[in-house]
Amino acid sequence: MRRFVPLIALLLATGCGQRAEERETRTVSQDLQTFDVAQQAPPAPPPPPLASPSGPNVGPSAAPGVAFNYRYAFRLPGERIAAVQEQHAQACERLGLARCRITGMRYRLVNEQDIEGMLAFKLDPAIARQFGKAGAEAVTRAEGMLVDSEISGVDAGSAIQAANRTDAQLNDDLRRIEAQLARPGLQSEERARLQSEAQQLRTMIRSNRASREEQQESLATTPMVFQYGSGDLVPGFDTRSPMQNALRNAGDRFLDSVAALVLILLTLLPWALLALLVFWIFRKLRRRFHPAAREPGAAE
Repeated sequence: MRRFVPLIALLLATGCGQRAEERETRTVSQDLQTFDVAQQAPPAPPPPPLASPSGPNVGPSAAPGVAFNYRYAFRLPGERIAAVQEQHAQACERLGLARCRITGMRYRLVNEQDIEGMLAFKLDPAIARQFGKAGAEAVTRAEGMLVDSEISGVDAGSAIQAANRTDAQLNDDLRRIEAQLARPGLQSEERARLQSEAQQLRTMIRSNRASREEQQESLATTPMVFQYGSGDLVPGFDTRSPMQNALRNAGDRFLDSVAALVLILLTLLPWALLALLVFWIFRKLRRRFHPAAREPGAAE
């Protein structure tokens, strides 16, 4: 039995070495397969461009009491402006009058290449930013681009609070003057002065209330304007160089000059032919009736 102990130990050591070698082989095989897959994998797509045709995805922070105003300018091929303008108008109509109203529209054909248009909206402030973003995406799908965007804000809340304080103060002054007018025994001059001050206070109260209502209206609805342009009306989209534009304009002017010259020649040609005909007849008649004038050297 003791003689078989070294043999058993050798067999066990051999088996362990084979299993370790197999594990190492499998690990290396897996690493190679992974490397091969990585080598055969398609290259990663390039990073997106820094400038997006729809503009930056930046919106104003939520600020209670701030009335925002949105303005967008789009550049499109001229034949697509009317369709995109109608698409934006239909999107507003689907939202309903309570959330979106069209307050202005313009479409103007300047020439064959230059077209401009405008749409003005009054929107629910909660959907204004998303509506503008969706409008820019619709322009991008129509092979256009956003060339200008502006979001401005006015602190209408502070103005409303100031108007409330002013209204309270004016009403206190008016009640004080009305109490003085109610006193018996006022002289006519004093009564006239107090009545004039009371009338001025009432006018100031009405003006202050109108301003406050205007600020409240600006918080209730958000104005937004879409401007459209093609050709040379909106910069930033035409890929032609200034040299190409200059050469094209020079060629157009040359052709216009040639056309004007041909028109002048065609207009004057009949009169020139008539003048030549009259001169020829005159010379014929002169030679017939005055032969000496025909041969002046013979008289000598």
